[in-house]
Order: sequence, then C-alpha cells, then structure tokens
Amino acid sequence: MIRVGGTGLRTRPLRAVLSALGIAIGIAAMTSVVGISSSSQAQLSALLDRLGTNMLTVTPGQTLFGEDASLPKQSVGMIARIDSVETVSATGTVSDTTVRRTDLIPAIETGGISVQAAELDLLETLEADLASGTWLNDATARYPAVVLGSLAAERLGIPRAGPDVQVWLGNRWFTVVGILDPVPLAPEINSSALVGSPVAQQHLGFDGHPTKIYERSSDETVDAVRDALAATANPENPEEVKVSRPSDALAAREAADQAFTGLLVGLGAVALLVGGIGVANTMVISVLERRGEIGLRRALGATKGQIRTQFLAESILLSVLGGVAGALLGAMVTTVYAQSRGWPTVIPLWVLAGSIVATVVIGAVAGLYPSARAARLSPTAALSSP
Repeated sequence: MIRVGGTGLRTRPLRAVLSALGIAIGIAAMTSVVGISSSSQAQLSALLDRLGTNMLTVTPGQTLFGEDASLPKQSVGMIARIDSVETVSATGTVSDTTVRRTDLIPAIETGGISVQAAELDLLETLEADLASGTWLNDATARYPAVVLGSLAAERLGIPRAGPDVQVWLGNRWFTVVGILDPVPLAPEINSSALVGSPVAQQHLGFDGHPTKIYERSSDETVDAVRDALAATANPENPEEVKVSRPSDALAAREAADQAFTGLLVGLGAVALLVGGIGVANTMVISVLERRGEIGLRRALGATKGQIRTQFLAESILLSVLGGVAGALLGAMVTTVYAQSRGWPTVIPLWVLAGSIVATVVIGAVAGLYPSARAARLSPTAALSSP
C-alpha cells in the first residue's frame, strides 16, 4: 500500500510538493520556535550558572510619608557582619554630577550616564571583568580616576583606558583607568562612571550614603540572608529598605519568553491545520480525477478496504514527507539562528518525534473522507465517469 501510495504521489509531483509544503511550513514553524526558545533558555541557564543566583541587592525605599529614604553610612559594615555573607560592596549616586567627553559639551547632554562612588571591593562582589585597564585601588580612589561601565564607554566613544584618556567629570578632568565588560546582574553599572568614594566626597559633594548595596552569600543561605538584610541594613527603619534578587529578573524574562513561545507554537499549530486542510483538499481532488483508476482496480478484484487503505496511505505518506521536510527546515533555522547569537543549539527530541507523530495523525485524519469516498465508488460508475 505504501508503494502504491507513493506511485500516486509520483504521478502528480507538483501537486504533491505544494500540498506537502503547507505541512512543512507548520512543522518548521513549530520546530524552529521551540528550538530557538530552548536554545535561548539553555544560554540563560548557562549564564545564571556562571554568574550565580546568590547575589542580593539592598536599596533605600520610601518613608512613611512617601519621601525617598536613605541607607545609613554604616549599613555596608553591618551587613558584612552577617555570618553567611561572603562579600558585600556598595555604590552611591553622586547627585548633580555629569560626565562628558570634553568640557565643551553642554552639561545638559549627559548621555544617560550616572556618576557613582564605588567601594574598592565592588568588582569582586559583582564578579565583573575588565575589558581594558585596571580597577580602582587605594591610591586611585583618592585621585581623579574613573572606571567606565561598558555602555558608558560606548556612549562617550572611548574604546580603551589609558593615562592619556580623560573625561570631564563634574568640573575637572578625570583619567579613565579602566573599562568594564557588561555586568548582566547589575545593568545599572554598565551605564555608570565609577569613582572612588574618597575623591567623590572631597571634590564631588558625595554625602557618603550608599544607594545600592550588593551582597553575595552561598546558595544554601541566600534565603536566610535575604530575610535578615532589611533589619541589618537599617535597624531603626527596616520597612524603608528594599531587598531584591537580580537573577529573578532574568528568570522573569525566561518566563515571558516561554509565554511568547506558547503563542508562536499556537500560530505554528494553525499553520499545521491549514496544511492538513490542504492535504485533504488534494486527496479529494485526487479521488475525483482518478475515478478511472479506482474503477479499474475494483474491476481487477481490489476490495473496498484495499482502495480505502491505498488513498489513506497516500495521504499519510504525503503528510509525513511534509513533516520530515519541515522538521529538517526547522532544525536548520534553529541552528543558524543560535550560532549567529552565540547560543548552544538545543532542539528537544520530543519536538522532532512529535512532529512526525503529528503529521501521521494529520495525514490520517485528512485522508479519512477521501479514502472512504473512493472506496464507495462502484466499478461500473467509476469506469463510466468521464
């Protein structure tokens, strides 16, 4: 029956290709959407494993009267005394201070770059890397030296750090001693100019209050530390402290991607349904055009069941060919896209297996009516039809 069904497809190759194309598009859409989503999730999981999910941030909230609160100057030291805390550091926003490429650029053109006073152990706490230059130390933290975040350096047009590279920060020149690589768990650092706390207090009017504290502890103790952070950072007013986990934002993004993937898979299913209807339409037309063949086979002794099985096998074979082509196309699209983004290529086996099963089901359903209609034709009526 498969051989006979294949013969029916070979005699009408163009129609078979166009009918299988609808199935192929639906399967390719579903395979590529699930594959790209799985590759993205694998990349995100690898990123979280590399960065760790044990970093918490502490920021000031609001007072009872709706005003902006502030963290005590001693909050970093108090958090460091928590037993399970491995490392802690902080940054403080330097208000009314801008950083520009030269002093000729108007102060209003900030480029969205903020100036932050940074603790010396910030690089270790964030587990960040330098793209160029060095990090602040005890000496450079007291002098006009600055480390730029990756986005800040890009906006200022500074590709590298060096003793001859300077920016106009506040009302004086600062030497760019370092440029950071992107920091995924602390995106605000990417658009910041980081200076030492001593020079910020001496020359830029920094009040010494941290505006964001970064803390790391072991994975086993992170929840316990999270419960204790607010009361430790501000014992007098713990309700004015906000504690968050930056990795939760990445997990939320993954959940949003999964929801979006569900929508796209639904669209792929619609395309698959349209392809199934196309196969059914092709098989109905095939029955009408091949009445003479059906009558001849019946006259030569073929039973109704054999005629029904022949056209059902032809429908299933047509759908399976489209499904295999769609699965290969979807896998190729996933591979090309993942490689272009530097992601690992992940195509779940259940997607490929499910694609073949889906095409078999669609082919069987699409061929039920045409095959039953062909089986009902009597030999005399079929042979006498034009």
